[in-house]
Amino acid sequence: MIDAKLTNGNNEIVLITREGMSLRFHEEQLRDQGRNTVGVWGIRPDKKDHVVAIAIVDPNAMLLVAGENGIGKRTPFDDYRKQRRGGKGIITMKTGEKTGKVVGALTVTDKDELMLITTKGQMVRTRVKEIRVVGRNTMGVKLMDLRGAEKLQAIAPVVSQESEVGAEEISNSTPADK
Repeated sequence: MIDAKLTNGNNEIVLITREGMSLRFHEEQLRDQGRNTVGVWGIRPDKKDHVVAIAIVDPNAMLLVAGENGIGKRTPFDDYRKQRRGGKGIITMKTGEKTGKVVGALTVTDKDELMLITTKGQMVRTRVKEIRVVGRNTMGVKLMDLRGAEKLQAIAPVVSQESEVGAEEISNSTPADK
């Protein structure tokens, strides 16, 4: 399991693989399963590939994809055509010597910030709006400088203090307050 996302029953989902493939489909294509079942294919990666991220399509946001060599990009969800689940998908990022393999992907807006985390423990906070918007079938731009054998290991959204305080106030309110 790589992640879990809460959907509203009418969302579209994008699955992203380490080799840079992605597949966008409507969640209605997934059927309810019991816990003792195997499940269904979302995307069928090649034998040496595997899923590294899941993103919920938001028409007011973009998909940010990052590679292990510190290269990343933002792409509008409109660049990802809808497909049926269970296919091979389409290229979301050209992987290779320059980019490395995909380490993560997130649904982002211009207001968001993200944390870039390396294998040597270096952490860099950056604003999403500073990352250039490019096409789906491209390599991307440099997100951070890496030294020697250091690789980008993960990306994560930064939750602002205002958001944390607001969420805390909601969870601490009594039923009468709501």
